[in-house]
Amino acid sequence: MQQQIEQLFGEPPAQYIEDHFRLFREFKDALNRGEVRAAEPDATSATGWRVNAWVKKGILLGFRMGAVVDMSVDPARQPFIDKSTYPVRAITPADGIRIVPGGSSIRDGSFIGRGVVCMPPMFINVGAYVGEGSMIDSHALVGSCAQIGRNCHISAGSQIGGVLEPVGALPVIIEDEVLVGGNSGVFEGTVVKHRAVLGTGTILNRSIPVYDLVRDAVYTASETSSGESVPLVIPAEAIVVPGSRAVSHPAGAKHGLSLQCAVIVKYRDAKTDSRIQLEDLLR
Repeated sequence: MQQQIEQLFGEPPAQYIEDHFRLFREFKDALNRGEVRAAEPDATSATGWRVNAWVKKGILLGFRMGAVVDMSVDPARQPFIDKSTYPVRAITPADGIRIVPGGSSIRDGSFIGRGVVCMPPMFINVGAYVGEGSMIDSHALVGSCAQIGRNCHISAGSQIGGVLEPVGALPVIIEDEVLVGGNSGVFEGTVVKHRAVLGTGTILNRSIPVYDLVRDAVYTASETSSGESVPLVIPAEAIVVPGSRAVSHPAGAKHGLSLQCAVIVKYRDAKTDSRIQLEDLLR
C-alpha cells in the first residue's frame, strides 16, 4: 500500500479511476482501524516518535481525489458540503465509543479507540489517533494527524493542533495518561510525554520556551545543523502551568512588559494523581 500511495501522490494521473479510489478506501479503512498512523512510537528517535510521511501523502491524496458534494442529512436545517472522500466516520455501538449528542463530528480516516468519550461539541480531524479510554471534552479540537494516547483527558476548549503539511513534519503527540487542562493549546509538533499535566490555559508551540524549575532547565524547539526540525518535548510526568518572563529590551523594561512562557513547577506525585483522576462513573 505504501508504494502505491507514494507513486500515486508523486505521479498524479490526468484522471482518477476506480482502482485509485479503491486504493484510497483501503488506506482510509486502515486509518480507521489504527493499522497505519501518521506517526508512531520509535525508541530509536530522540523524541520517541517518527513521522510516516507516506501516510500524510495518502491523506492529502483524498483531498485531491474528492469532489465537493452535498452530504447533508437535511440540507435546509443542517447543510454538510465537503469532499466526497471525507464523510463523517461511521461508528456503531459495537465500537465501544460514546458520542454524546450535541454537535460533535469525527471525520473519516481517524482511529478512535474503545472506551473513548466524546463530549459535545468536539471535532476530530482526519488522520488523528485517539487511544483507548481517552476523553475529548466539549469544544475541544483534535487536529489532523494528531496522536492522542490512552486514558488522556483533553479538557474543554483545548486545541490539539494538526500538522498535515509538510508531510515530513512530526504532528502533535500527546502520550498516554496526559491531562490537557481547559483552554490549553498544543501546536506545531510538540511532544507531551506520558502522564504530564498541562494546567488550564497552557500554550505550547515552537516559539514559547518552557522553564523547568525542578531541574533548572529550559526546553525549546530547535533545528539541527543540517536543518532538521527538533520539536518541543515536555518531559514525562511534568506539571506545566502558564507563566511569563520579563522583556530585557530597554523599551520592554521601561514599560514593564513580559512575554508568555510555560513553567514546570513540579512532577507528578500521589497528591496530583488523586486530584486529576477521571471519574469512573462518567464512563
